[in-house]
Amino acid sequence: MNAKVLSERIENRAARITVIGQGYVGLPLAIAFAHAGFKVTGLDSSLERVEALNQGRSPIADVPHAELQHLRGTGHYTATTDYAALADTDVAIICVPTPLRKTKDPDISYVMAASEEVAEHLHPGQLVVLESTTYPGTTEEILLPLFSDKGGEAGVDFFLAFSPERIDPNNAKFKVGDIPKVVGGVTNECARLAAQVYKTIVPKVMEVSSPRVAEMAKLYENVFRNVNIALANELALMCHRLGVNTREVIDAAATKPFGFMPFHPGPGVGGHCIGIDSQYLAWKMKLNGYDARFIHLAEEINQSMPARVVQMLSDALNTRQRSLKGAKVLALGVAYKSNVDDIRESPALEVIHLLQQRGAQVTYADPHVPKVAFNGTRLEAVLPDDKAVRDSDCVLILTDHSGFDYNHITDAASLVVDTRNATWGILNPKAEVIRL
Repeated sequence: MNAKVLSERIENRAARITVIGQGYVGLPLAIAFAHAGFKVTGLDSSLERVEALNQGRSPIADVPHAELQHLRGTGHYTATTDYAALADTDVAIICVPTPLRKTKDPDISYVMAASEEVAEHLHPGQLVVLESTTYPGTTEEILLPLFSDKGGEAGVDFFLAFSPERIDPNNAKFKVGDIPKVVGGVTNECARLAAQVYKTIVPKVMEVSSPRVAEMAKLYENVFRNVNIALANELALMCHRLGVNTREVIDAAATKPFGFMPFHPGPGVGGHCIGIDSQYLAWKMKLNGYDARFIHLAEEINQSMPARVVQMLSDALNTRQRSLKGAKVLALGVAYKSNVDDIRESPALEVIHLLQQRGAQVTYADPHVPKVAFNGTRLEAVLPDDKAVRDSDCVLILTDHSGFDYNHITDAASLVVDTRNATWGILNPKAEVIRL
C-alpha cells in the first residue's frame, strides 16, 4: 500500500485505526474515530481495563458507558491487549504515559515499548502518529531510526508524525472534536496523511514544518500554564500578607478586555501534564547548554505551595490557641482538579502528608476518590456530613469539587481554610473562612 491508497482508505473510512493506550487521552480519541465511521481497536496493556471496555464499561467519565456500548454493538470499537492487531492496522496512534523518573529525567519507556511493538508489525503504507507528550526531538531521534530499520524510507514506505494530545479531562465545553490539532510529519507526505486522518474528527488541523515544532508547541502550552499558575500562587502569598482578597484582585484585573488572562492560585500543581511537561523541556534544554530559569522558578514556587498551605492552616489554628499537632483536619478533595478521580501528582496528597508529619489527625472526603494510598499511608474517604464537619478543628478545601455543599460546610464548620476560593461569594458564613 502506498500514500495514495492510504489516503483513499482514510477518505472512504475503510482505514483501520489502532489507538495504543486507552486512558484519558487514548479512549476518547478512539471513540471519536469510531463515531467518524472507522473501525477502531483500542490497545491497552491492562487486561482488566480491556475486559471492562469490551463489556461496555468505560473507566473514564468523558466516555459514558452507553456511548461505548453503542459503538461496541455497531462493531466500530473493540479493545485488546494483543499487539498482533497492528498487523492489519492502517493508522497506529500512540497515546501512552510519559512520566518523570525520580531523578526528574524523562521516562519514555512506555513510548519505547509501544513503538517497538509497532516496529515489529510495521508494514508498507502504515501511518504511525505519536501523541504522547515528550521532549523535542523524540519522534525524529528515537522513533524514526527504529521504524526505518524495520520499514524502509519514511514518507515512501511508511509515514510518521507527531500530533500532541490536548485533552482536558472532564471539560464539558471542549471535547476531542472541539479542539484543533497540530501535526508535524517527518516529511510533507507524512504530515498530509496525518492531517487527513485528524480532519475526520476535528474542525481544524494545523500542519507545522516538523515533529520537533509540534513537540515544542505542546510543551510551550503547558509551560505557559505552569508559569502563570506560579505567578498566581505568588500573587496569593503577597495578597495574604497585605490583607487583600486574591480572588477580588484577579477578578478586577480580568475586567481588562485585552492583554490579560486570569489564572487562579491553589495548593500546588498536579496532574500528568503541567508540571511534568515543563520538566521535559527543562531537561532537554539542559542537554543543549541552556538553563530554563522561568521553568525552574515556576517549579520552585508551585512545589512550595503545599508547605505554605500547611503553615497557613497552622497559623489559623494558633490564633485559636490550638496546636496543629493533634488537630482534627477534614480535607475536602484529593484529586488534582475538580470533578475528576485523577490523583496523579496531586498537591492535596502532599499537603495531607505534611499535616500528618506535624501530628495532625487527617481525614478526607472526595466523591470521586473512595480511597488513596501514598507515602506509606492508606486512607478511605468519609462523608462530609454534619458530624464530620463539626468534629473537625479545621475544614481544608484542597479540590473544589462541585459535589461539595460549600454553603452548608461554611455554616457547620468553625474554621475553613480554602485553597481554591470555592467559598468565594458566600455571604456571612458562620465559620471563619481563610482563603488563599
